[in-house]
Formats: sequence, C-alpha cells, structure tokens
Amino acid sequence: MDWLSTLIAQESVARTVLLLALAGAAGSALGKVQVRGVGLGVAGVLFAGLVLGHFRLTPNHEVLDFVREFGLILFVYTLGLQIGPGFYASLRARGVLLNSFAAAIVLGGAAIALGLITSGAVPVAAGSGLLSGATTNTPSLAAAGEALRQVGAAPDAAVIQGLAYAVAYPFGILGIILTMLVMRSLFRIDVPAEVRAAESALTPKVTPPTGRSYEVRNANLVGRRIDAIPGLTGSGVVISRFSRGGVVAIARPETELALGDVLHAVGPEEGLDSLRIVVGAEAGVDLKAVPGNVISRRVLVTKGGVLGRPIADLTTLVEHGVIVTRVTRQGLEFTASPGFKLQFGDVLMVVGEEAGIEAVSRVVGNTPKALEHPHPIPLFIGLALGVLVGSVPFLVPGLPAPVKLGLAGGPLLVAILLSRLANTGSLVWHLPPSANLVLREIGIALFLAAVGIKSGEHFLALLSGGDGLRWLACGALITAVPLLVVALVARAWKKLNYAELCGLLAGAMTDPPALAFAQQTTQSDAPAVAYAAVYPFVMLLRVFSAQLLIFFVWRAAGG
Repeated sequence: MDWLSTLIAQESVARTVLLLALAGAAGSALGKVQVRGVGLGVAGVLFAGLVLGHFRLTPNHEVLDFVREFGLILFVYTLGLQIGPGFYASLRARGVLLNSFAAAIVLGGAAIALGLITSGAVPVAAGSGLLSGATTNTPSLAAAGEALRQVGAAPDAAVIQGLAYAVAYPFGILGIILTMLVMRSLFRIDVPAEVRAAESALTPKVTPPTGRSYEVRNANLVGRRIDAIPGLTGSGVVISRFSRGGVVAIARPETELALGDVLHAVGPEEGLDSLRIVVGAEAGVDLKAVPGNVISRRVLVTKGGVLGRPIADLTTLVEHGVIVTRVTRQGLEFTASPGFKLQFGDVLMVVGEEAGIEAVSRVVGNTPKALEHPHPIPLFIGLALGVLVGSVPFLVPGLPAPVKLGLAGGPLLVAILLSRLANTGSLVWHLPPSANLVLREIGIALFLAAVGIKSGEHFLALLSGGDGLRWLACGALITAVPLLVVALVARAWKKLNYAELCGLLAGAMTDPPALAFAQQTTQSDAPAVAYAAVYPFVMLLRVFSAQLLIFFVWRAAGG
C-alpha cells in the first residue's frame, strides 16, 4: 500500500484530481440529502470541498486554478446555448424591470461594503474581498485586486483580500439559497403552479397547423393553377394533395383546377377558413385516408448543406413532386411556408410518392443518430470565442485600469449569440440536450470542488479568530440585506413569478450554483432565462463597482 501513501502524501496532479473527484462525488451525494423536501443540490460540492481542504492535503494549485476556471467556462457556455432563445424574448418582455431589480441588489451590496469600510469595521482590502465573496463574483475580485495595485496598496493587501473573499463566499451561495427558501415560505408559494405560469409565458404562442379537405365549387376557379388561388399566397396554407375522379395525386403548383376537385390543405385555422370561402365547401372525405401512391412521412433535417436555407430553395422538392406541409421544431409545429428556414433537428412532414420522399430524405439527411452526437468543432470554436470576448479590455473614463467580461461573462455572451444563429454554414452550434446537461453538471461540480478545496485550507483557522467571525458577519450583511429587500419588493409590489425571481437573485449575484439550485428546486429552465437576462449587465456592474469602491475609499482617505 506504499503507492497509496505516496499518492496521498506527495503533491501531484494525480492527488489534485483525486481530491476533485472525491469532492464531486461526496458533494453530489450530500446535495441529494433533503430536510423537509429541501436539499443543497449541487452546492453540496462546495461544502465537501471545504472539508477536504481543511485537512491540508495540499493540491497542485496550478491544476486547481485551471479546473476551477475551465469548469466555470463549461457551465456558463452550455447554459447560454440552452437558454439563449428564451433570453431574447425575455429582454423584450421583462428585461428593463429585471435589470433594474438586479442593479438595486448590486448597488445595495456595494453601499453596505462602503459603509463597513468607512466606519472602520473592516480595512479596505478586506472590504473589497468581502464584497466579491459575498456576491460570489470572482471577476470583481480580480478587478479589485488590480485596483489595489493601481493605488499602491501594501503587498499583503491581496492576501487579506483573498482570505476575506474565502470567508464570505460560502454564505454568499448559502444566503441566496436561504433567500429563495424564505420567499417561498413567507408568500406560501405553490412552486409547480408558478413554474407552469413562467414556462407558459416563455413558450412562443404558436398555433399548430391543422388539415382540412375542400371541394371546388367556385366556377371562377376552373382552369386556374393551384398557386393562383386568390388569398393562398401569404396565408400560411399549403395544399398537399388533390383528388379528381377518385384518384389522389400530388397538388403541384401548376395543377389546373376543375369543378368537383377535392383539395387537402394544411395550415392555420384563419387561413383555412379564408380558403374555404374562396374554394367552396368542406368535402366529406379525408384524402389522407384514400389508398393510392401518395404517402406522407416525417424526415429529419441533419445535413449541413440545407441548414439556414428556406424551404423554397430545396429544388429536390419540385423535381420529385414532394410537398412539405409542416415543420416540427423543439416540440412546436409550424406551417411549412416557402420562406421557412431550416435548422438542425427540424422534422419535416413531407407528402409525395415513395421514390420522391426517399430522394428528399437523402438531401436533408434524415439521420436520427446525428442528434445523439455533439459537434466537437463548433463546441471548441465557441469556447475559444467566449474566452477571447471575455478577455477584451474596455476602457472607461475615470478608471485607471480597463475592465473585462472575464471567463464567465464572455462565454455566456457568445453562447447566447450562437444559440440565436443555430448554425453557420456546416457548423452546428446546437448541442443535444443530453450532452448539454452532462457538460453543464460536470462544469459546475468542478468549479465548486476547486473553490471549496482552495478555501478550506484556511477557512476554519480564520473563523476561529476575531477577524474571521467579524468578517463573516459583515459578508453576511452584504449578501442578505440587498437580496431580502429586493426580493420582498419584487414579489410584493410587482408580483414577480417565483421561478423568475429565483433566476433574478442568482443572476444578480452572478452565482451559477444558486442558479443550479433554483433549476433543481423548480425542475425547470425558467429561472435560467431571468438569470441570462440580467447576467451581462450585472457582470459589468459588479466589476465597475469593485474598482470604484477601491478608488473612492482611497481618494477619500487621501491615499
């Protein structure tokens, strides 16, 4: 067993990975323990890391720092891909209100930190560290550290700042979770009902297309082509089949109408009602049930060559006499209008003869296994773009140091933008839901395990001293007071939905663990939409406020 003793006793990459794996496994198990239906969820990994860090099994800090940052990048990037489409709708509907509440939380915490520093309760370095830790915002810690160097603070200021951050960080996460639980209990919130209401508000209001059959009784239509029927263009209605003399055939655009023809049309109710007025009356026969060579089938869009192209551009449809009547995307059904642009994973309902449908299937892909596999090249390109965007410095007048979105804000912003694109040529930004969920859970677990292990080494020692307990109390004030005040106002005054409120609180604190807890508690992605709606603005405001706090206090003290 000498090999095991050596592994535990000596600092190495292997021991660091072992500690991270133990923290992830033990913390995940701890998170599943529930008291009265409430558990820590993924936040349990942080506390498992603190326990392991307390035993001073010194990890390789370079590896630990990399794992922490890479885990965070994975989490926020996959999160952005998941909630990106809903983020745009949220900005249009609730963005201003949500960001106003989030800004109040940010500024409230900064005001409390400023008061603690100016009253002499904590030194400026500790105060800035407490502000970053109590709001679980690592980029603001880096910005405040840079500001301390800019103003010429003592060399040990960075050490004090880091310890204060470590002291305040655990309650920073726990305080958000406790606020969510307090709000649920205080207002006696029915969580499932609130989640249903939130998801209903986020779901696009799309009326699924229906099918009807009409008999041509209008003599004015005799000899007219199907594509020349008045009002058909722009109505969202597609005529897929027609019957003449009992024989069913494909309804081609150039087909000329005759009295007694029966047309099968698919589209929204309003368009179908208008078509009935023009054509004649509903027929007493369902053409889909009439035997013949015309069949319908669902085919899957998986080939890169057709992504982003409108249905009208698929010349194969015309060549083989195939009609697309409906498109199903992410569980929603749409009428297949000519301008409808295809995305990876769309399901097309096509009508035609067997050979024609097979030809169309080959063109669009129709490979179900493609949905089960992620596309690694776009994934790595997206991560690289996120890091680059997060590293771009923004010069702000009056500040001696530039600010950045960082490794959390950059990947999140890029992922949200890429989710809007869906694909760029053959590059598909879509991640299968299962792959997205796995990467997201691994990323947040690695981040929390690394933070816990690194903080646990000095955590209890600092708490046992007078400064540690005082700093802990000050950090709790910075965390709890703005959260509780804004949450009470948002719920009581604006009747903010609970799922949306949880996402707002987590986003205002730029806290992925709290978001993960909210998602697990509500069993919904609705909190993530509110989180993403406020996160970019809050991240900038956190970074600005951390730097401004240092500059303001230093100049006020005549430093």
